[in-house]
Amino acid sequence: DLHKDLKADFMLANPPFNISDWGQEKLLDDYRWKYGIPPKGNANYAWLQHMVSKLSVNGKAGIVLANGSLSAGGQEAQIRKNLIENDLVDCIIAMPSNLFYTVAIPCSVWILNRNKKQKGHTLFINAANLGTMVTRKLRELQDEDIYKIADTYHNYQNNTDYEDILGFCKNASIEEIQENDYVLTPG
Repeated sequence: DLHKDLKADFMLANPPFNISDWGQEKLLDDYRWKYGIPPKGNANYAWLQHMVSKLSVNGKAGIVLANGSLSAGGQEAQIRKNLIENDLVDCIIAMPSNLFYTVAIPCSVWILNRNKKQKGHTLFINAANLGTMVTRKLRELQDEDIYKIADTYHNYQNNTDYEDILGFCKNASIEEIQENDYVLTPG
């Protein structure tokens, strides 16, 4: 932890996906693991908790992770449950595949928020079908795709003109997420 005293209002992060050798055994008693000790074989939930530990009281973070983080079991499921129960997960956006030059797998964007406007709720956006293939291996989101996602999130945040759209977005209560075993996969 190079910034022990940092408390940020906004963070954007794209940590490496699914790092298996991240040094968990040296960090078992780390103060950042408020929601559970991340598993030795995958750093995704270490990254999530690291970011949460750096948020100010009104802080918000956007974190890109592999989709497996939305439904992983074991220690990760317990940490995910704790993040949800502590009302930190503001929005989950399922992104399409082929957005990166070096990785074809789809990813998700976690928006974590210490001071959510919609308490007890999480917005799910399924953007997996958006974007245009610009080469055989690379997809890009067009302006209208970006605006569709951003406008949906901002309308939800501001409680203006938001409505669930079957197959695209859903405002789910913590109780609904509990009923689905704390899995955060949109749909």
